[in-house]
Amino acid sequence: MKNWVLIVVLLVTGNWASAQVFGCTDPLSSNYNPLATHNDGSCQYSSVSVQAVSTVVLPAEVVETSGLIFSNDTLYTHNDNTDVNLYALDSITGAIIKTLPITGAVNQDWEEIAQDSDNFYIGDFGNNVGGNRQNLEILKVSKTSVMAGNPIIESIRFSYADQTDFSPKNNNSTDFDCEAMVVSQDSIYLFTKQWVSKKTSVYALSKTPGTYVAQLKGTLDVKGLITGATFIEDKKLVVLCGYSGIVTPFLYLLYDFKGYDFLSGNKRKVGINGLGFHQTEGIATQNGRSYFVSNEHLEKQPFVNVVQKLHRFDLSPFLANYLENFELSIPQNEVRDLVRIYPNPTREIVYIDADNSIKDQAYFFYDSSGKEVLRGTIVSEHNRIDITKLATGIYYIKLDKYPEYSYSLFKK
Repeated sequence: MKNWVLIVVLLVTGNWASAQVFGCTDPLSSNYNPLATHNDGSCQYSSVSVQAVSTVVLPAEVVETSGLIFSNDTLYTHNDNTDVNLYALDSITGAIIKTLPITGAVNQDWEEIAQDSDNFYIGDFGNNVGGNRQNLEILKVSKTSVMAGNPIIESIRFSYADQTDFSPKNNNSTDFDCEAMVVSQDSIYLFTKQWVSKKTSVYALSKTPGTYVAQLKGTLDVKGLITGATFIEDKKLVVLCGYSGIVTPFLYLLYDFKGYDFLSGNKRKVGINGLGFHQTEGIATQNGRSYFVSNEHLEKQPFVNVVQKLHRFDLSPFLANYLENFELSIPQNEVRDLVRIYPNPTREIVYIDADNSIKDQAYFFYDSSGKEVLRGTIVSEHNRIDITKLATGIYYIKLDKYPEYSYSLFKK
């Protein structure tokens, strides 16, 4: 890949319909369109893989670690069969810090844990044995009650809208298994583990206790089995973990999507090197850059005996620029309707197309150290700026009228 540096635009509100160009807006993609102002989910990516930054062996108490989550700076996991405890882990050593019993619960097949600000959601929805469970359930457990040692548990029961055949199947031969879940402000979203098609389908249901039919929202061909999910709602970022082939683990990045249509944005699969035969199960992050992934004990005699472990991955090369430049507010979201800077990346010339409301405003270029290196005035709707003398690197463009916002630009 050429040594390009990412640039992003953050200004303020506007309404300039002529600037609306749909296409791939991710400079890390192979079909990046520097003129695109609205991501249409068409980005394509070259094959990439990562290695774990660190790996530690987990205690025998969590031999079947299945879900993983960060809550109040603490990493929690649980087992997927009969055990009704949550385990707080030291994220560096993997040691168990504290055991939290979910007294009164039953664990038929706990496969995932998710959360909102007040509650844990534990997915008792593993369905690979026979594929015909009709008691799929999500336990909604008050966080404060768990910490106090007196869990308050509510039940969310569900079925899949498109599952009509409940006759028993052979083990590991259904597309209605599930091991991944995220929770938003008002809904729960399931990512299925499809043993037959090797895809994942997204289903939505309410997070209010009750009985529901989970509605199908879309399907993604991941060419593998999805086993865990983590979600940063205000950054529009979901990262899935799973495995394919001969238990070959991978990560799947979903980001820059519209609303809660997780499949409408960028979709990138990232392979994992050095972890053959690791059955990854849980995934969690605090900041969207560093990720923890757990694998359960996998033994296939006579050759495979992989113990339970906790791995840390750095996904900054793929997500840091997106996270740093993600527009959190409505004014920032609408900036591309007011100002457009292109081409980006560029080598010699950059154009600023601006709404009339910005005419006669001064612009300033700053390098990565914060030093001003170029300035000028927007004199028309179509401004041509020569940057030949600037060195290769990142530059931040600011307008005098809106000093709190900045554009990022790649100089090749």
